[in-house]
Amino acid sequence: MLWLALFFAFPSAWAAPPQQSGHINTLTFGILPIGGPSESLAAWRPMLDDLSHTLHIPIRSLSVSTYEGLGQAMAEERVDFAFVSGRLALDAVIHDRMQVIAQLTRSNGSRGYYSVLLVAKDSPIHSLDDMYRQPGKLRYARGEVLSVSGYLVPETQVFANRKLDSDTFFASVSVDNHQNNALAVANNEVDVATNNTADMERFAERFPDQYARLRVLWTSSLIPHAVVVIRTDLPPDLRQRVAAALTSYAKGKNAAPELAKLHLIHDISGFSPAGNETLVPFADIEFNLDRRRAYSAQWVSDAAMQARLKKIDTEHEALVRQLMAPSSP
Repeated sequence: MLWLALFFAFPSAWAAPPQQSGHINTLTFGILPIGGPSESLAAWRPMLDDLSHTLHIPIRSLSVSTYEGLGQAMAEERVDFAFVSGRLALDAVIHDRMQVIAQLTRSNGSRGYYSVLLVAKDSPIHSLDDMYRQPGKLRYARGEVLSVSGYLVPETQVFANRKLDSDTFFASVSVDNHQNNALAVANNEVDVATNNTADMERFAERFPDQYARLRVLWTSSLIPHAVVVIRTDLPPDLRQRVAAALTSYAKGKNAAPELAKLHLIHDISGFSPAGNETLVPFADIEFNLDRRRAYSAQWVSDAAMQARLKKIDTEHEALVRQLMAPSSP
């Protein structure tokens, strides 16, 4: 299938079996694609080559066109460490024996980014109320369900709090990456689309004409930056070396050329040390969405609804405890 097309730095990567923790010949880095898989690989390669030199271990790279594809690669242990969104990191930590070791930092010092809804500059939709008044009439483009800014945050803050579901509210719904969704609005193929402020900066550089045709309809609350996760079955000393190499990158004597390589990815200034506790805000987003959906669902009795809410609360509390627990070295 096209969405599972994988691009590797080494042709043999697909056939490589999961590595035993006692002997590491190579590491495979998974990349959440920016634009397209091949574009993402080219952007990350210079930094990964530097990390490979520092660690004295060859680093392959894997990029896919969907969140689901990267999630599957992590679940199948075809990825040793990866750059992922907070929601994808949650799944990796809960189900796939991975842990957070670093979080992206940006040159402007921001603590995160924002989800947005886009419309055409000349669109008659000037507020969320304008949109709410047109059920079944508008075309919508969103991200995958694992996308924090492309689905989870707008679904929680824009739709679920009004007892709406975007998949049934609009006349049509298409699912694609941020770049293609922005292009769809600019080309009048959809009326409303999700995106985020970080990707829109990149979009403005690559597609200035199309960017000029867009307008932001709504902006979310702050979303923490993406993180790097690593397999917990790798040797502890190797995990520590990878974390140290990442968090010291672009901060030493070679800071200027290394920062230039990070800028090939986008306006990244480096990586700060981080742990699983970094994912608590993303667990909260999922928790709030589940509760709002429970309130808007049809129940046979109030007791049934209360039982569902109690289950959501209990599971969330257990997840937060898991994320806050000290990670093994």
